[in-house]
Amino acid sequence: MKKGMIFDLDGVLVFTDHFHYLAWKKLADRLNIEFNESMNNQLRGISRQDSLELILKERSTDYSEAEKRKLAEEKNGYYREFLQQMSPLDVSDEVRNILRWLKGRGYQLAVGSSSKNAPFILQRTQLSGYFDAVADGNHITRSKPDPEVFLKAAEYLGLSPFDCAVVEDARAGIQAAKAGGMTAIAMGDAVGANEADYTLDSLSDLPALITKMEHSFKTSMQSPF
Repeated sequence: MKKGMIFDLDGVLVFTDHFHYLAWKKLADRLNIEFNESMNNQLRGISRQDSLELILKERSTDYSEAEKRKLAEEKNGYYREFLQQMSPLDVSDEVRNILRWLKGRGYQLAVGSSSKNAPFILQRTQLSGYFDAVADGNHITRSKPDPEVFLKAAEYLGLSPFDCAVVEDARAGIQAAKAGGMTAIAMGDAVGANEADYTLDSLSDLPALITKMEHSFKTSMQSPF
């Protein structure tokens, strides 16, 4: 039976939170809006446009939809400038080894990210070749916790959601995985929400968890997910 592993990108495979913060901070400063790293953490896992609405808050009505799109694109321009600094060195050997290990076990791999910059990040870090499919902000109209991005990833893999697991570090991502009927594996900040099927102290624990799940599958004859 084919099995799929879908990974959130930022905070799981790579870490660009600081770049997001710097880009949003640059925009917020220009607009004379207070913005700090704690506020930035609340934006994880949601779309660029939804993030902008949270930053603008009550000032949202001061801008037309066209102006908001321009503001979001301005932020993305700043962000992509910072992303130019990324290279393969921004991905640990551990992450690459885990992806290779999963491929060797017969898993199909996908990225499920709300970011429209996911393909660019994958290219900059030379991660593209590990994945059979990428579903990102360019393919969806609803951000997490809506399951659309993960359902797209499963569709692109040619798999049922039931046969897919999602690795996420944001609560909205765990909620999206569960809403999509997938097994939810939490790490990082998502662990504290207690909504996932499984938790990881770090991504390095994933092979041991998968081995345990596969063993249960062999003894119960049910899906490992």
